[in-house]
Amino acid sequence: MSSLSISSLSKSFGAGHVLNALSLEIASGEFFFLLGPSGCGKSTLLRIIAGLESADNGTISIDGVVVDGVPPQRRGIGMVFQQYALWPHMTITQNIRYGLENLPLTNRERDSRVKEALSLVRMEVFADRYPHQISGGQQQRIALARALAIEPSIILLDEPLSNLDAGLRQEIREELADLHRRLGTTMIYVTHDQDDALSLGSRIAVLNNGSIEQVGSPVELYSKPTSLFCARFLGEANIIPCSISREGATHASLLGDEKLRIALSPDTTAEANTSGYLCLRPERISIGRPPRQVDVASVPAQIVRRSFRGARYDVTLRVGSDCHIRAFESAASPQELQPIGAEIQAFWEPSSAMFLER
Repeated sequence: MSSLSISSLSKSFGAGHVLNALSLEIASGEFFFLLGPSGCGKSTLLRIIAGLESADNGTISIDGVVVDGVPPQRRGIGMVFQQYALWPHMTITQNIRYGLENLPLTNRERDSRVKEALSLVRMEVFADRYPHQISGGQQQRIALARALAIEPSIILLDEPLSNLDAGLRQEIREELADLHRRLGTTMIYVTHDQDDALSLGSRIAVLNNGSIEQVGSPVELYSKPTSLFCARFLGEANIIPCSISREGATHASLLGDEKLRIALSPDTTAEANTSGYLCLRPERISIGRPPRQVDVASVPAQIVRRSFRGARYDVTLRVGSDCHIRAFESAASPQELQPIGAEIQAFWEPSSAMFLER
């Protein structure tokens, strides 16, 4: 396993800037995620790390050694592509063995590596089949086995689960997590799917328009986003326009309804007369009865709509004259639910209400 350092990396295609002086440090053994919407530059960054694209400016170092200009096969990197890129005319064994042909190994060593890689992904019984004879999830495992067979110091994964259905995605997620725990190999995973990143990542870099918005653990990014983009992109959030009247204030006024003041996190450091947004996650809102914590805030609200989502209800609340926010209610005790139109109190812990400047 190896560490990776990216310094001031830039890339353009024609007049379009894809990466903007991007810098990033990835520690040895991390399961690191590059998360962002389509077109944000994450796949281009992965291809530059692999050596399949060249940067316009900046450097990439592996374990402190600059690898700019080093060909892909000499970087010690394995890659799993989105479309798996398996040779249709080769058997599973031949596909995995293909990446070993240029390595200084004996045939016995190559056979041993193929067998070990198949064992790691639990695909030994499919060794003599062809790609069209196995499922999409099994093809994904073979693509991973091919990357593992070269014993890379870093594995790059480019949207590897995007072609799988929801149930199979969860199964492969668990297998990837188990494989990382067993091998400890540095893994860098590109995705636009927040569930993949939040459930697997040790750290995540959120990308937007070729720049890094925020880097942190899944819990840090979800609970304390530092930008409006991160708050909206990660999870579900109520984003409420508001303003702070004085420096160090712990309450914000709802824009368009100045009399309604909303309690904020005590960590808020915005200057006086600052306009911005309140970010409050739906699951942090309690309806009708306060949470057990002593320090709670509340506002009067009206239940406007309720939608059944299986284990929970999604509830729309009207706060103030025309502000709508979402909250979640458990579906376990439907007899306790307040009717549509009911006037209630919405409660939350002030520490969960984050103020984001414009």
